[in-house]
Amino acid sequence: MQQQPCYDDLLGEIETFFMARIAACLQAGVLHENIVLDPGFGFGKTLQHNLALLNGLPRFDAMGFPQLIGLSRKSMLGAILGGAAVDQRLYASVAAASIAAQAGVRIIRAHDVRATADALAVVYALRAQKEQQEAEQ
Repeated sequence: MQQQPCYDDLLGEIETFFMARIAACLQAGVLHENIVLDPGFGFGKTLQHNLALLNGLPRFDAMGFPQLIGLSRKSMLGAILGGAAVDQRLYASVAAASIAAQAGVRIIRAHDVRATADALAVVYALRAQKEQQEAEQ
């Protein structure tokens, strides 16, 4: 899976996979509100794939299901930081979680819960302020 991952269209292939699995779930009787999408950071993806995936999260948000991501302490963050050890990835993990939340991700798996929650409080405050401004216009 990690040896030489190759995609012709990473985001398109993940979206196609999601659509097929969503259809199968709905057909099997799974309720819409019980479906969560996890694009699988780190699984069968290079650093460049993971960065493209992080940039592409809004595309999956548009599918109408909550997204779950797990970026906390991932090896991709270690690679970005020049080989930083797992215990040296706190700030990068918090940054990645904040970026994901800004892109619409609703469920974030985190090892460092307090630091991540504090960062997400800022993201959510900005979102609420923006929504209030738009509602007033």
